[in-house]
Parts: sequence; structure tokens; C-alpha cells
Amino acid sequence: MTNEELTKLIAKISRDVFGKAFRHQGIFNSRLRTTGGRYLLSSHNIEINPASYNKFGYDELIGIIKHELCHYHLHLEGKGYKHRDKDFRKLLQETGSPRFCSLLTEKRRQTNGFYLYECISCKSQFPRKIRMNTAKYRCGRCSGKLRTLQRKVADEKRKESINKSRF
Repeated sequence: MTNEELTKLIAKISRDVFGKAFRHQGIFNSRLRTTGGRYLLSSHNIEINPASYNKFGYDELIGIIKHELCHYHLHLEGKGYKHRDKDFRKLLQETGSPRFCSLLTEKRRQTNGFYLYECISCKSQFPRKIRMNTAKYRCGRCSGKLRTLQRKVADEKRKESINKSRF
């Protein structure tokens, strides 16, 4: 779908669902990462994330367009166009527009450290996100020497890819 086709689709949805004209442009913006689309206050254009269209299909695209058109029409009318405003929530409900789009990125799991260090003397373990020099640092409990138990997974994958590229 091109930007011209997107603009025509937005204009059609605006006429059919809202009964009002859309006089600006619809643009695909591949730099959007976490949102399905956005309404630009200064230019009144609507930007759509092509990844959400590719991943979730036409129905999701229609929902995103309807949501952004709610912002568009309320802003031009001088009413509350922000997510927390009553006018916006009421128009979303009247038009059957979704409040949120489907998630493009999965939430990352919280890890308890990428590196695991152990004291040789007292066997205390220390998970860390950032690598540390075991020759320079000592155990905080008994001042014993530290050793590395577990390394970062990304480091191991990087080493494997370097070894594979050599052969």
C-alpha cells in the first residue's frame, strides 16, 4: 500500500465513520517503533507504522486509522483530543475505535544479572549486569577472591559467530 492509497483510505473512513472530510495526508512512517500510528498536531497529518499493518493486517490498520482520526477531528474542532479527555473517550466509544493497538514488541523479561560471580572462600554469589574484573575486585563479605561462574549469553553467541566466520 502506498501513501496515496493510505490517504484515500483515511479519507474514506473519515467520511463513512465520522461524516467529516479528511483534508490532509496519511503517511507510512517506518521509524515508529512502539506505536501503531500518530496524529501530528502541527501539520495535521496522520502517520501509520507499516510494521503493524504487515504484522496484524488490514483490520488492525482500520482500527489505528479510526483512533488517529478521533485525535484529528477533535483537535480541529477545539475539543479534548488527548487520551485522558472525556471528549476523546466518548468519540472512541461512539465510533468503535480501539483505545490501544496490538503490541509490536514483546515485553522483555527482567533478568537477575547476566554475569554470575562467586567468592572462592565463602561461596557467596553475586549476579551482575555489567562485567567486572575479578582480579581487581574482592568479595564484600569476606574479602576473598572472586571467580566467574556464568557469562553473558550474548558474549557466547558473539564468540561462536567469530569462530564460525574464521573457517
